[in-house]
Amino acid sequence: MNSLKPFSEPLAALSADATANHALQLAFDTLQIEADAILSLKQRIAGEDALAFIEAIKLVLKCKGRLVVSGIGKSGHIARKIAATFASTGTPAFFLHPAEAAHGDLGMVTSQDVFIAISYSGEAGELVSILPILKRLGVKLIAMTGNPQSTLAKLADLHLSVHVDKEACPLNLAPTASTTVTLALGDALAVAVLDARGFKEEDFARSHPGGALGRRLLTHVKDVMRTGNAIPQVKPDTKLSSALLEITQKGMAMTAIVDDDNQIVGVFTDGDLRRLMDKPLNFSELIIADIMRKNPHRIGPEQLAVEAVEIMEQHRINQLLVADAQGKLVGALHIHDLTRAKVI
Repeated sequence: MNSLKPFSEPLAALSADATANHALQLAFDTLQIEADAILSLKQRIAGEDALAFIEAIKLVLKCKGRLVVSGIGKSGHIARKIAATFASTGTPAFFLHPAEAAHGDLGMVTSQDVFIAISYSGEAGELVSILPILKRLGVKLIAMTGNPQSTLAKLADLHLSVHVDKEACPLNLAPTASTTVTLALGDALAVAVLDARGFKEEDFARSHPGGALGRRLLTHVKDVMRTGNAIPQVKPDTKLSSALLEITQKGMAMTAIVDDDNQIVGVFTDGDLRRLMDKPLNFSELIIADIMRKNPHRIGPEQLAVEAVEIMEQHRINQLLVADAQGKLVGALHIHDLTRAKVI
């Protein structure tokens, strides 16, 4: 309980309407200042900074090595995110801490790389100290600063301005609007580059195999389908009673009907059985070929599992047969298989 005492007075103060309104106003002001700063960035990219932005895109696209992004302090946090965005959208990239660079990690940088250095003042000592080595290596340098007259801006091959009129911090000290603008500029550059590369959903999925999109775009039917003895299947001359036993044992609420060459000729589901119950039939004598549904929906094993989901949703079915190019039964899918694989 003692650890909460230092916070008791501020929390109590926030309960007063006047103080709460003041806090909300500060929040509104912060969002407005940062929004205005991004709009100013947009105007610069559309105007005086357009050429530099286009040249930056060209540099990254021509890069035969990797994109190295560096910064320290709050700029370092932004640099990490920018590097991660590029890496996940088709541009090999990594973050390099400038202080660690001066103590050996600069060896990770090659002459084939492009280096993005981020410092709002453009005078961060840790970054400036490694610039001579980068220049000797012949590394192309893009600077993101708020001061075009800074050391970093002057030594760079390209300068992208992240200038803001003021920070959102009431003291105009904590990097707030400036870091927001820097992040937005990095995102704009990454998006422009990925589009120029022709980067597609499938490419994104390969960088995110553990994510939902990765599972949707990388999981194939053959990865999740049931095979071998797990596939419910009977011959056309099988009696209904035996077919029901097969359905029960395999637990898919259906069975495929195949001929002697394993060609799919029909399907029978528990739904079909329920519909039969309303008819005056001699169930003990029924042959599955007489009551099966012919030409059932099917999918190929090499197709994406998400395509199976689309077929099931379109036709309102819970099971799907998997057939090879010759129409032979090779697998079966239940909606639960796709759910377990997190395709849905």
